Amino acid sequence: MTEQRGNWTSSAGFILAATGSAIGLGNLWKFPFITWENNGGAFVLVYLVCIAAVGLPIMMAELLIGRKTQQSAVGALKEAVGPAWGLVGLWGVLCGFTLLSYYTVIAGWSLYFFAKTAGWMVGGFPTGTSLGQVFTEQSANGGLQIALSLGFSVATVSVVYFGVQKGIEKIARLFLPVLFVILALLFMVSFAMDGSREALTFIFRPSFNELDGGSVLEALGHAFFTLSLGMGAMITYGSYIARNQSVVKASGIIVLLDTVIALVATVIMFTVIFTAGMQDQVGDTGTVGMLFISLPQLFFAEGIVPGGAVLAPLFYVLVALAALTSTMSLLEVVTSYIIDEHGIERGKATLACGGVVFLFTILAALSFGGADFASNLSAPGRLGDLLFAGKTSWFGMADHFVSNWMLPTGGLAITVAVGWFMTREATESELVDETVPGWFNYNTWRFFIRYISPAAVAAIVVAVLFFGVDFS
Repeated sequence: MTEQRGNWTSSAGFILAATGSAIGLGNLWKFPFITWENNGGAFVLVYLVCIAAVGLPIMMAELLIGRKTQQSAVGALKEAVGPAWGLVGLWGVLCGFTLLSYYTVIAGWSLYFFAKTAGWMVGGFPTGTSLGQVFTEQSANGGLQIALSLGFSVATVSVVYFGVQKGIEKIARLFLPVLFVILALLFMVSFAMDGSREALTFIFRPSFNELDGGSVLEALGHAFFTLSLGMGAMITYGSYIARNQSVVKASGIIVLLDTVIALVATVIMFTVIFTAGMQDQVGDTGTVGMLFISLPQLFFAEGIVPGGAVLAPLFYVLVALAALTSTMSLLEVVTSYIIDEHGIERGKATLACGGVVFLFTILAALSFGGADFASNLSAPGRLGDLLFAGKTSWFGMADHFVSNWMLPTGGLAITVAVGWFMTREATESELVDETVPGWFNYNTWRFFIRYISPAAVAAIVVAVLFFGVDFS
């Protein structure tokens, strides 16, 4: 069993892998959009507070459960908290399974737009091309969607198949530096653009009169969702941490890197938008449109992005790498559960889990017009309205249920488990040792994990349940 599970070879390897799990489409897609929708400035400041007060304490909580027990989510919660808490772990596994099934579809779009932008780099951007139409046509092409999703699924399964050290850690060590270099290149280019000053002002100068309760809730929700919390991913990754690797130090670095990358991506996107003078059009295209409609067109527009024709394919390599480092962590949540709880060899467990997930990925891939049975669904009655908020596609229903129900309830349960059901001695022994950094205070962390973090995540659940807020 130990050979099948393995351990990270070093703290750097673990940090890169866990950072890769946290860095995903939420950093490159959702955070820039919600920052735009909430007028930047004050929203960003509130988000940073929420990251420190909610995201970081829960990150430490999940990692300490994993390292203490050296088991995947179900077994870890059973051992660390109590037998009944295994259901919370199973809820996390189901969440990872469901999220992976449709996340892969979005990841496949990055492959499509990489191919498109690479072609335009060589042959030139076709005059009169409507990227809105290009996106709509490709997403409605069921066969193309399945093929793109299959390609990404095969890549994900191939990484997880080889295990923690030879698969996940090796790919993280290779791909994360490439991701950082591409992002740094785009960031530097953005400062040569006319809209850079305006973008930086919009993002970092707070104007609290533009902030309302909905903005605070949005910041709180994304601070929780962006770090891969509430679905067992960090418990699973924590189970591969060696005893000489600091949970506190690693958590701090992971949260810092995730936050910096989200902010850098936002600066890049907003600089392009302000340079093009397209401020009034961004909100009309939505989260999908910002990444797959507005930006590709701006990369090829004359006089906006220096070297944009070359940078456009690189940008979608960045998106694909960010997506892959997230999909492989999601598959690992499911695979490690099968290995630990059912004693199945890693290779077989990975292929089986990947295959079953892909059956549901097909439904998600056909949800944009590829097949009526996946595009036009309905959950009858008040319960259906509550759980799915009127979404009518398999993709939309799955995304809504995961984002609004599975992740928040799973995260809330974990904060309660660690803060109130694990003993002080059990948590302190995992967090406080000779490697603990000077900025960490155990009593402060314990106060936050018992009171602040549960209250914050409970606010997300209440907002969904009673006020119809949608975090999907």
